[in-house]
Amino acid sequence: MKRKTRNLLLNWRVILLTIFLIGSIATLAVRPLTFGIDIAGGVALVAQTEHPVDSDTMQLVVDSLQKRLNTLGLRDITVEAQGDQIVLIKVANVSTTEEANQIKSVIESQGVFYMEFAGTVFGTGEDVEYVGIYQIKSDNSWAVPFRISKSAAEKFAELAYGKTGWPVDMFLDPPVNSLMVVPDSVYKLMDSPEFNAGAPEAPTLLERITEALNINVVTYANQSADEIAQLAQGKDKVVLVDVPAELQAELEEMGLEVRYVPRAQGEDDYSLVVRVLGLYGPYSVGEGLTVGEPQQDVQITGTAPDRLTAEQEASTIYTVLKSGSLPTKLTVVGMEFISPRLGENFKNQALYAGVGAIIAVLLIVYYHYRNWKIAVPVASTSLFEVTIILGFASLINWNLDLPSIAGIIAAIGTGVDQQIVITDELLSGEKNTRITRRASVLKRMGRAFFVIFASAATTIAAMSFLLVYFVGTLKGFAFTTILGVLIGILITRPAYAEIAKHLLGED
Repeated sequence: MKRKTRNLLLNWRVILLTIFLIGSIATLAVRPLTFGIDIAGGVALVAQTEHPVDSDTMQLVVDSLQKRLNTLGLRDITVEAQGDQIVLIKVANVSTTEEANQIKSVIESQGVFYMEFAGTVFGTGEDVEYVGIYQIKSDNSWAVPFRISKSAAEKFAELAYGKTGWPVDMFLDPPVNSLMVVPDSVYKLMDSPEFNAGAPEAPTLLERITEALNINVVTYANQSADEIAQLAQGKDKVVLVDVPAELQAELEEMGLEVRYVPRAQGEDDYSLVVRVLGLYGPYSVGEGLTVGEPQQDVQITGTAPDRLTAEQEASTIYTVLKSGSLPTKLTVVGMEFISPRLGENFKNQALYAGVGAIIAVLLIVYYHYRNWKIAVPVASTSLFEVTIILGFASLINWNLDLPSIAGIIAAIGTGVDQQIVITDELLSGEKNTRITRRASVLKRMGRAFFVIFASAATTIAAMSFLLVYFVGTLKGFAFTTILGVLIGILITRPAYAEIAKHLLGED
């Protein structure tokens, strides 16, 4: 008996289960579980596109926005399209107005990304193929490596030939095809070499945005609304920058789209220009990029007075490059907080339901077989399976929501059925000679696992459809169900078979 027990403990399937179980418990101890918005609480925001879009464009909006928010480190983000103009964004673990407003700002600032040189747009967000992790050096200089498409690299090489030190600009959601009305001091700044990255011979920022983005800039000199409207003919919008606010209402009454940008307290002209244009840069072109040879792997570099500033600057550029390009601007039209109190009740109820389910499995299996040697391992294996699933969720920072918990329960239910299949096959054999009995056990286990693998394949195929083609909460249900099934057929089910053979005297 001792020899059989020792052989069981040394069985590689049991050892594998033990390793995963211990690893899961250790992971849960170090990295507590995180929960989705319906349990942990959070904020739901409703965003609207500028105009109705087709399904392909809406999918691009959803994908790009998801990428942007994920890049900023927000957790448990759900982005769903609702029709042809509405996007629903849910973010868990957000409880303050300040945090919600920050997310709102990110959503509304997510627009089309342009790379421009010498008055020509040579690439957009779609041309950014890869963004590497930014690097901060000991002297507080930083670098963000990225790769652009072949066509963008060829276009840039042609534009930048022999122009070492000239400025490269990046814009995120600039007011393309617009008329900008600005104070005289702002106009003079934009028409000076201040934005030329130390290359006075290069075109000024004013010239670059006029040619590349069709943005015309005029100085405000007490023009009437009618005069401004006349200048804005053929433009998509009028951008009023630090000028009398009453002009906005007058122009809107004429049917014009108007964006009013007041100067923030203490904001200088340079910062105001950068904010209005969504400008990142200008960045000076290195000598190696001006020899006429297309180079897809490039980097943006900069220096900062301290490491914290360097981190912020590099992180901002990394985020902008990583966010991709949106074909239309989003505006947040609704915001609602979800209280975590209700979710706390859900957590407690889920815990009680889980404990109750394990006890119910124990009693039902015992009632069916009248044997604690079967009932206890079945219930214990279900408990082990839950622990491993939760450990894996903790390891990958998967935020558990109610559908995810439902997926775990579904996987456990499937697991109990499969353990009963194994048990019934073991109990169906006849007590013959040792060799005959061993061959019979192997044959019966083969039949049991054929049924188990077939059932698992069907479940995974069905859940994969939900995982790939559906959005929102169904993905959480599908993911945890698939995870539970895989853990069952690869780890817990083989170990249970070995344990059951030992306890039932079939080894």
